[in-house]
Amino acid sequence: MALSKKPVKGMKDVMPEEMEIRDYVINLIKETYKTYGFTPMETPCVENIENLTNKQGGENEKLIFKILKRGGKLNLETAQSEADLTDSGLRYDLTVPLARYYSNHANELPSPFKALQMGNVWRADQPQKGRFRQFMQCDIDILGEPSNLAEIELILATTTLLGKLDFKDFNIRINDRRMLKAMASYAGFAEESFDEVFIILDKMDKIGLEGVRDTLIEAGFAGESVEKYTALFADLEKEQDPVAYLADKLGEYLPKECRDNLTEIDAAVNAAKTADFTLLFDPTLVRGMSYYTGTIFEVELKEFHSSCGGGGRYDKMIGKFTGNDTPACGFSIGFERIITILLENNFKVPGQGNKTAFLIEKGMPSDRVNEIFQKAEKMRREGGVVLIARMNKNKKFQKEQLAQQGYTEYEEFYVNALK
Repeated sequence: MALSKKPVKGMKDVMPEEMEIRDYVINLIKETYKTYGFTPMETPCVENIENLTNKQGGENEKLIFKILKRGGKLNLETAQSEADLTDSGLRYDLTVPLARYYSNHANELPSPFKALQMGNVWRADQPQKGRFRQFMQCDIDILGEPSNLAEIELILATTTLLGKLDFKDFNIRINDRRMLKAMASYAGFAEESFDEVFIILDKMDKIGLEGVRDTLIEAGFAGESVEKYTALFADLEKEQDPVAYLADKLGEYLPKECRDNLTEIDAAVNAAKTADFTLLFDPTLVRGMSYYTGTIFEVELKEFHSSCGGGGRYDKMIGKFTGNDTPACGFSIGFERIITILLENNFKVPGQGNKTAFLIEKGMPSDRVNEIFQKAEKMRREGGVVLIARMNKNKKFQKEQLAQQGYTEYEEFYVNALK
């Protein structure tokens, strides 16, 4: 039986043309985020299974690639459940590993700690356009900063990066989990049902306000609460300052600092931004992870009709490891979706030097080959890119392939120099 030459479903091979763009974007991310004081760090791709299944990752906890125990720890005969077979798993995001990392090294790190982490994560998800089972995440997080200085820095750094990739007229949607809870409390929903309400609300962009109303009723929620809840969203459509309107409407249900937080972030970001984007308050923004405790945000690019990144504040997660809560806030860009957009737009990596191909005819004497390699090394020291290859019989097709790789200049070396 022949071995399979295709990658596992939901994973992909990366061709050289795409790899060149990926490398460029990765380097640009590092350069940009470093100017904001973020420090590169790294965590293992495998985490203890109890860390990954602590009921903070929402639906992603159902998508974990779990790893069997090894050696004597694996006993198939006595195992009664899946928990008896596994002790670790591939990370589904970078936030849980970061929280563990910080908890383990807090005494060695500055406060606040501005972390830049990039790496692959794995989810046993249903593959679709821009969504894979293995994909790169690029996160920046600020740990130990309780004020909204963290949110402002994260939004500015992320949008500056997107601007450098020539994205324009995009949106950063922003909300606060405290706003979501206040609206649900005001409507009369029980606190234990909030997560179910928010899951339904999160479908607003697909089913509309009427769909949300109908789905809440079908789920068994009281009609009075549903009407009071959906009326809040309907009334917002005609308000110029929706944050102020909701703050007045919700009264004691909404902490004053929540209103101030959103207002201050909006003012600071708009005063300092360099990219072409709009910061939009969106009370329907939920974010799937249950670990968020305050501000949440998402990137919305017009080229991709879905979220292309997001994040928020998660002040309670590190306390799960240490017993002491630590302020934390992070922003992750949708690296794979951004790469997909750049490929579709035939993005070319800027600032590339000349790429020259040396094509050598078969049978070239060794002393002449040595001279050719010396010439190539000299050009490389001067900043050029030089590829050395044997000359194919179909030279035209060979040059067409090289042109696709960005080679614009050629030198041909024949056994007979006069040829």
